[in-house]
Amino acid sequence: MKSVKIKGMSCQHCVMAVTKALNEVAGIKDLEVDLSRGEATFEESEPVDMEWVRNQIRKAGYEVG
Repeated sequence: MKSVKIKGMSCQHCVMAVTKALNEVAGIKDLEVDLSRGEATFEESEPVDMEWVRNQIRKAGYEVG
């Protein structure tokens, strides 16, 4: 399981925005975005480019911690 820390999420809308952004990344499955931990965790169905993951989070308006 891979995880990435996310800064700036404060509500369920934030969770939905990050979830939507990360669902666009090929290879991510079983995605969970946890507001209280400020973290997204996921499994890979194929190798995932973590820089793309970080860019998707930034594009959604949040910081990668």
